[in-house]
Amino acid sequence: MPINLSKGQKVDLTKGNPGLKNIMVGLGWDVNQFDSGAAFDLDASAFMAGANGKCPTEKEFVFYGNLIHSSEAVKHMGDNLTGEGDGDDEQIQIDLSKIPANVEKIAFAVTIYDAETRRQNFGQVSNAFIRIVDEATNTELIRYDLGEDFSIETAVVVGELYRNNGEWKFNAIGSGFQGGLAALCGHYGIEVA
Repeated sequence: MPINLSKGQKVDLTKGNPGLKNIMVGLGWDVNQFDSGAAFDLDASAFMAGANGKCPTEKEFVFYGNLIHSSEAVKHMGDNLTGEGDGDDEQIQIDLSKIPANVEKIAFAVTIYDAETRRQNFGQVSNAFIRIVDEATNTELIRYDLGEDFSIETAVVVGELYRNNGEWKFNAIGSGFQGGLAALCGHYGIEVA
């Protein structure tokens, strides 16, 4: 039975699962039934940040343009352009044993591609969630449903894995940003062209 989190809630991931090594982070969403004149393309990404909350280099930003971190600790399973159907729309695999020592947390975000041009925002998205699955047993450990508390945001930090006394924990964040991926990159210390 997965733990269902609410915004701001933190939960131990490895303390109760000492053998936990490979996890799959699934992110999903539905688009409300109305027409903005363009298709929605939501993108999941991961920011591997140091103790200062910033990514050491742009290589620690894993997204559709950089699918695998050099450590192989974080692997994005590819871009889903429509988000149609049930279940996960995009997935990111994490190998906890390979996360570099200088990475203190991995933040998972969802952004709307080309949101400004297409006049789209998270007020038009529903049923967004993040879930963490133990890949060894295919057991869902944690699930966080974002609810409907967004309006004009074009990027959302959904949650983060973080190190705490040698153990990994998960924090349900659900924090929205305006300015899409560029604003998010700025927040994590990555310069975008």
